[in-house]
Amino acid sequence: MRIGYFLSTEEYSPIELVAQAAAAERAGFAGLWISDHFHPWNNEQGNSPLVWSVIGAISQVCELHVTTAVTCPTVRVHPAIIAQAAGTSAELLQGRFTLGVGTGEALNESILGGPWPPLDVRLEMLEEAVALIRKLFTGEVVTAHGRYYSVDHARIYNVPDTPPEIYVSAFGPKATEVAARIGDGYIGTAPDAELVTRFKEASGGRPAQAGAKVAFAPTKEEGWEHAHRLWPNAGLPGELAQILPTPEHFEQATELVTMESTRSSVVAGNDPADHLRQIQEYAAAGYDELYLANMGPHALEMIEFYGEEVLPALG
Repeated sequence: MRIGYFLSTEEYSPIELVAQAAAAERAGFAGLWISDHFHPWNNEQGNSPLVWSVIGAISQVCELHVTTAVTCPTVRVHPAIIAQAAGTSAELLQGRFTLGVGTGEALNESILGGPWPPLDVRLEMLEEAVALIRKLFTGEVVTAHGRYYSVDHARIYNVPDTPPEIYVSAFGPKATEVAARIGDGYIGTAPDAELVTRFKEASGGRPAQAGAKVAFAPTKEEGWEHAHRLWPNAGLPGELAQILPTPEHFEQATELVTMESTRSSVVAGNDPADHLRQIQEYAAAGYDELYLANMGPHALEMIEFYGEEVLPALG
């Protein structure tokens, strides 16, 4: 299983993200994920730069493959604009770019004041958006009038001869079926062997990527403290992450997440064995690639630690 580094745009500034990308390449990580948000999950995280600008800067400091994890091409941004942004990113990265997409969260997509559709509608919108993006990736003039999206004489001039692959995020059986039907690969965030198997069987064995977080620190307690302060939203159950509309709502909901829950679910500290165990869980679930994000102020130290202690142990 390939191990990459996950850039959290919600927690780190654009300059920090670019520095982390360069450090990840030096440390031996195999690729990069980068989140695409308008808002952070809560105000304590304190950042949310435009992902496309950050990708442009990353293209100038390292040669790792970059995947958006994930972009929502349905509500906040029209899929034609996503196609243009993805094509430009792929050219800047000389083909080392994958467009990861998903149905999104109200946190980011409801900012324009429109309704937040139910999941079934969002899946229909995503499927239509991906089909339109693929048409635009041909570089030909496209005129199309679908149920949700229309373009009139639209053409993307900057896109590589081999267009970016499109991976699809999915967290349940219905979404996984859509991902297998329209995606070049699968994106998940949990070591759920059932969903990975469902995707691979339905897609003919296409690749699966996952993302996970750690809280590297000199001690486990310090790491858990950072994780609980910055990322309590990771402990929210069910569909809350998709339907809560503002960082303030997440702050209210995460008052119910206990420190005990954080301790039981977050890999923290600097013991390589703990970090290796989490990686093995995702490998056992059938993922082909795992991207690891840091929570807290020790991101560069975490990258160096993985380069020296964790990645070599994986061979």
